[in-house]
Amino acid sequence: MLRFLRIRNLAVIESVDVEFEPGFNVLTGETGAGKSIIVEAVGLLLGDRASSDLVRTGETQATIEAIFEEPRDAGVEPHELIIRRDITDHGRSRSFINGALATAAALRDLSQRLVELHGQHEHQALLDPTTHLPLLDTYGGLESRAAAVAAAWDVVRGLREQLDRSRMDAREKTARLDLIAFQLSEIERASPKAGEDEELAATKQVLASAERIQRLCEESYASLYESDAAILSGLGGVWKRVGELATIDPQFGPYVDARDSIKGQLEDLAFFLRSYADGVDASPERLQQVEDRLALLERLKRKHGPTLQDVIDKGATLRREQELLTGVTEEAGELSRRLEQASESFLKAARSLSQGRRAAATRFAAEIEALLADLAMARSRFEVRFNDAELAADHWSERGIDQAEFFLSANVGEAVRPLAKIVSGGELSRVMLALKTIGARAQRAGEPSSGGAVARPTINQGRTLIFDEVDAGIGGRVADVVAAKLRELGGEFQVLCITHLPQIAARATTHFNIDKRVRGTRTITSVTRLTDDSRVDEIARMIGGAEVTDAARSTARDFLAAGRAGRPGRKAKAKGESESRS
Repeated sequence: MLRFLRIRNLAVIESVDVEFEPGFNVLTGETGAGKSIIVEAVGLLLGDRASSDLVRTGETQATIEAIFEEPRDAGVEPHELIIRRDITDHGRSRSFINGALATAAALRDLSQRLVELHGQHEHQALLDPTTHLPLLDTYGGLESRAAAVAAAWDVVRGLREQLDRSRMDAREKTARLDLIAFQLSEIERASPKAGEDEELAATKQVLASAERIQRLCEESYASLYESDAAILSGLGGVWKRVGELATIDPQFGPYVDARDSIKGQLEDLAFFLRSYADGVDASPERLQQVEDRLALLERLKRKHGPTLQDVIDKGATLRREQELLTGVTEEAGELSRRLEQASESFLKAARSLSQGRRAAATRFAAEIEALLADLAMARSRFEVRFNDAELAADHWSERGIDQAEFFLSANVGEAVRPLAKIVSGGELSRVMLALKTIGARAQRAGEPSSGGAVARPTINQGRTLIFDEVDAGIGGRVADVVAAKLRELGGEFQVLCITHLPQIAARATTHFNIDKRVRGTRTITSVTRLTDDSRVDEIARMIGGAEVTDAARSTARDFLAAGRAGRPGRKAKAKGESESRS
């Protein structure tokens, strides 16, 4: 769970430190105070895309740090993870896990293990039926089957494309073969070799400096071997003196022992200098040959690159396609046979996945209905509707042979309808809360939910669930039941919730206020943990608006007392909020 969050120079936030607690944490404040930036900071910390626009005006870098606790076995202290992300005003970012550099993939992996984040706009994603099957797969513990289906589909799709190419009509095939022949002849005439461009670039540098290389080699060889003051000739006297020193002090002994190897190394260097200088071709013709070859390879890289290996791979690909189109290696009948085998493998995996989905759907719907009843939507009916028959081959996809959509009837006597047809934002918010609750429990359990009572792990074993304005479109009595459900979730997981509703704020076990003020010429956002007295004033503000009256304070105290007792508060509606339809 998230224990500590530090934000520096992110958007309107200059400096904020927040210590979160187990249970149900709420963050409240005026619209625009920066509440959602707190949620965005956690998202950035766990791999969301960063941009330079996020850095506070006038600063060069934004920094987000957090301490998470990962659960261990009973009786063992939780494992701490310290995560940091730096974002520069140029849009670059670096991430660290326990002080070591980390990749975005590592952060996303942590995100899946530690946090379930529900943003303001996720309601709209729920209206897209293509998002429903992944939710069901997560609930049913079917992710491995879904991955196998996606892999099998990739094979089928690739073979279909090859077969389509092999079945081109005569005119298309001729045109394609002409293009392949032209491109292939270009590559084959050049006959590039892997790494050749790098070797030629090094050779060019040597040839361009040939005269200087020869001069340096000759001077070095003369200093070592040929000049009157040659080093190798003078070494004899040096070793004689070192030998005398060794008879006086044994510390010189190792140097005497090494004299032969040192002499040998210097002689090798001298001979290499002479042979290297002799082998350098200083002719302008050789330099021109190298430059022409490099220019040819560069043209090929621009066409088929960017690297020379890409050019070589392109040649191999063109040869295979040419052989395919001319029937040299594989006829259409062979491709059809392979496609048939791949399709059978895909169908086997997809049918297994489909059976798992349909078995999980009944339990899934029952749990959703039970949760919706807890959220003041008693006697609602929820269904997962599948296609009646297997999808035709033309409609197969990486999701398999199923199409599924969630249907809901929120009122007795009404037929179930697609979620996209739900008019009430309050109903949609509660469906989303129910789905998030089930998803979090399923991931927590690590296996398909049984549809019965869910074992309640202790808070130190839970993940962090973050809800950004899950109260959209609700108020009054419905706000009470949503608040109660969030409080209940706080007994299983750490819950962080941004809200505008006093009923929800009053149920929290920990309450933070986010405030935005102008200090001098800059806007400053602060986060304050509220005491009992300050909670009364904040909830009274949420009830009555800018002017906090004694009546609003009285109602706020009632809400807080009701929240502690676990009963509904006085029926009051936050200013500017609407109630859902009955």
